Amino acid sequence: MIQERVYYLYKEKKQPLILAIDEAQYLNYNILRDLKMLMNYRYDSLNCFSLVLIGEPYLNHILEKQVHEALRQQITVHYNYEGLSDQAVPDYIQHKLELTGRSRSILGGDAVSAIHGYGGQCPEDRQPNDRCPDDRGTAG
Repeated sequence: MIQERVYYLYKEKKQPLILAIDEAQYLNYNILRDLKMLMNYRYDSLNCFSLVLIGEPYLNHILEKQVHEALRQQITVHYNYEGLSDQAVPDYIQHKLELTGRSRSILGGDAVSAIHGYGGQCPEDRQPNDRCPDDRGTAG
C-alpha cells in the first residue's frame, strides 16, 4: 500500500518523499481525492511527504471548489508565476540566443515586442521560451 511505504520511508529510512505533479490542472476529482486521502493517512502531525502541484492558473479555480476544501487546507505554500516583465524579456531572449552561439542579437526591438506580446500577456503561456528555443537549428 502506498501510504504504508511513505510512512516506512519517513519513519524507518528518514527519507521524506516529495511528490511533484506537473500539469496538475488536468487531474480529475478522483485523483485529487486520492491525494487528499494520502496526505491524511495516519500520519498524525508528521510531515511524511510534500506534495507539489504545478499547473496553469486554472488549477487555482479547481482547488477553490468546496469539494477540494480538505486538500486546499493542506497547502502551506502557494505561488503564482505571472510571467516575464516587459523589461526582462529582451534580456531573456538575448540569453537564449547566446546559448545558441550568437554573440549579438539578431532580433530588433519590434521583433522582441512581437514575441512578448504574441501570447496576449497570458501568464500561463510559456512565452517567450516557446518562440525562442535554444536549439541551434532554429536560431539561424
